Amino acid sequence: MVNFIVCSTHSAEQTLIKTTIAVAGAGYIGQAHIQALQTSPSCELAGIVDPSPAAQALAKQARVPAYKSLNELLARNRPDGIVIATPNQMHVPQAMQCLAAKIPVLLEKPIAPTVSEAESLVIAAEDAGIPVLIGHHRAHSPIMAKAREVIASGVLGQLVAVMGSALFLKPDQYFVDAPWRRELGAGPILLNLIHEVHNLRMLCGDVLSVQAIASHATRGFAVEDTVAINLRFANGALGTFLLSDTAASARSWEQTSQENKAYPCYDDEDCYVLAGTNGSLAIPSMRLKTYPRPQDRSWWKPFEVGTVGMVREDPIKLQMEHFGAVVRVDAAPLVNARDGLQNLRITEAIVSASKSGSLLALEND
Repeated sequence: MVNFIVCSTHSAEQTLIKTTIAVAGAGYIGQAHIQALQTSPSCELAGIVDPSPAAQALAKQARVPAYKSLNELLARNRPDGIVIATPNQMHVPQAMQCLAAKIPVLLEKPIAPTVSEAESLVIAAEDAGIPVLIGHHRAHSPIMAKAREVIASGVLGQLVAVMGSALFLKPDQYFVDAPWRRELGAGPILLNLIHEVHNLRMLCGDVLSVQAIASHATRGFAVEDTVAINLRFANGALGTFLLSDTAASARSWEQTSQENKAYPCYDDEDCYVLAGTNGSLAIPSMRLKTYPRPQDRSWWKPFEVGTVGMVREDPIKLQMEHFGAVVRVDAAPLVNARDGLQNLRITEAIVSASKSGSLLALEND
């Protein structure tokens, strides 16, 4: 009886031990990760890595150690996992540093500034056997999970087409605050589209080829402000996507999903519509239209109309719980380094296609 009590108490104590996670980079997205850790039931913030005075103050407020570099963190306090939310050019060297220290990484998107750098990181991660979770947080959205469930159920029939959009208006001050956003190397393809690429891959599968037309006619900057994109998927479906950061429209994920409370949201708007041979699904409103009798389908026949029930939760918080499970080896990364690489390949192909006007084929692992 005594032995049983001792074992039971030990087990209870074990469940109270949280997974320690440090966050490198205390900018906008880094702060979101910090907040997720501060409310996590399974993980705790182990420290903040950022040389800025603001980050030092943030660490003091959070009552955790502040470090000016990953070297300092690793020398003084080895956490169970590390979130890298630093500028893009730092992603690969800092992730490599974590791999060398055999520490699992949540690496913010994009995985790297270039495909070649991403490929080297993928090989290093696989050789080291250390998990890398790429921070495409929408992959953890319950809305996306429910949409994938609807598609997999077959209720839409064979997937035929997808229409997507990310139409939003960045204010003039956005470019005044950071003039580099006007120049080549910025623009909505590289800064925003990679989120959409991963969403489309989750919903429709592998992308085989892309075409694109870009314009900078509205702002006149060196970089594009509007892009029209065509996509061919491996399952035979075709897709169109409109991207613009100068369009006064709410047809974007942020302004429709209600997941990020910093943005106003509109229930009457959607950013994706998937159409199959038996029905269509609008996302994220989850409005579903299907033919009640698949053997009697026609544009002369009425649809059954309904809304798919689902919940809304903060995907950043869900992603952090998943990362904790990855660190504890209780789960494999939902978005692994090869996923991050493929998202970057597609994004780079769209950039190239917008310049050449050609149909570009994609390499798929």
